[in-house]
Amino acid sequence: MRGEQRVVVVTGASAGVGRASARAFGERGAKVALLARGTRGLQGAAREVEAAGGTALPLPVDVADHAALAEAARRVEAELGPIDVWVNCAFSGVFAPVVEVRPEEFKRVMEVTYLGYVHGTLVALSHMRPRGRGAIVQVGSALAFRGIPLQAAYCAAKHAVQGFTESLRCELLHERSSVRVTMVQLPAVNTPQFDWVLSRLPRRPQPVPPLYEPETVARTVVHAAAHPRRRAYWVGGSTVGTLLANRLAPGLLDRYLARTGYDSQQTDEPADPDAPANLWEPADGPGGRDFGTRGRFTGSAHRRSPQAGLSRHHGRTAVAALAATAVTASLVHRLTCRHVRRGDIVAAAGRHGV
Repeated sequence: MRGEQRVVVVTGASAGVGRASARAFGERGAKVALLARGTRGLQGAAREVEAAGGTALPLPVDVADHAALAEAARRVEAELGPIDVWVNCAFSGVFAPVVEVRPEEFKRVMEVTYLGYVHGTLVALSHMRPRGRGAIVQVGSALAFRGIPLQAAYCAAKHAVQGFTESLRCELLHERSSVRVTMVQLPAVNTPQFDWVLSRLPRRPQPVPPLYEPETVARTVVHAAAHPRRRAYWVGGSTVGTLLANRLAPGLLDRYLARTGYDSQQTDEPADPDAPANLWEPADGPGGRDFGTRGRFTGSAHRRSPQAGLSRHHGRTAVAALAATAVTASLVHRLTCRHVRRGDIVAAAGRHGV
């Protein structure tokens, strides 16, 4: 991709996977439009893209606002050129049991995490379809297939994104369009979201291990943008383990998560009553700070994913999938025999490199 000066739009570009992906595109000489609500994070991301060798255009926008997103895209095309790649990555969530999440909070999460993808996709298509080219990358999650406790709003939104994208893919195939849509399914990632997510848990939230650095995911996002004919890319052995375990023994996984899902998503530290919450307002707005790309779990996050490398090479994926199935089936059998007293299907699969 280096030297091609492709025009790339990344939503959720102020932190985490979106920011790491924007920087990775910048390293390849792309012109990158960075879309997010905040200001400080966008400014920091723009500096990183420029320092990496790309061209940055930071645009504060809420993806829940379709009209504002459409206007941002018009500005991108006017200032950078025709959009070649659109990456949907913006999201929000709430950490709490279902009965403690307010109806308006469920609605807001859906507006950002699901409708934000719909709006971004519609805007991208409005520019790409008339030209007969372009790639849309939906940054998904293993939680699009397997809901977990305390994240019902986020899981529901990611399930919706999955269904929406599958329908769209069929329609593009029907009209023989050269516009491509692909997905990158993520594991737990060390992003700053755990410092600003709205949480009603008694202790500080954390991702379920094993977790990966945002840059690990960004490499696959960039690859997916360059090779969008693939339906999906999976990052992390834990993603593969989660999806396969849910297919093989969903009831067992229900019971396991019911027993472990609360503690595994909280640290030993008490919740900070003064922690920011970005559901309604950006945490990096006026008076806030630039949270950067990574969260506070760098010491335990993986910087590489051998499985993601296999996923990027289609010829090896079938062999990897067979191996993953065998390992996961073995894990399910072992855990069933032990009545799920020890081990973790997801974490164990990750440790086996599935």
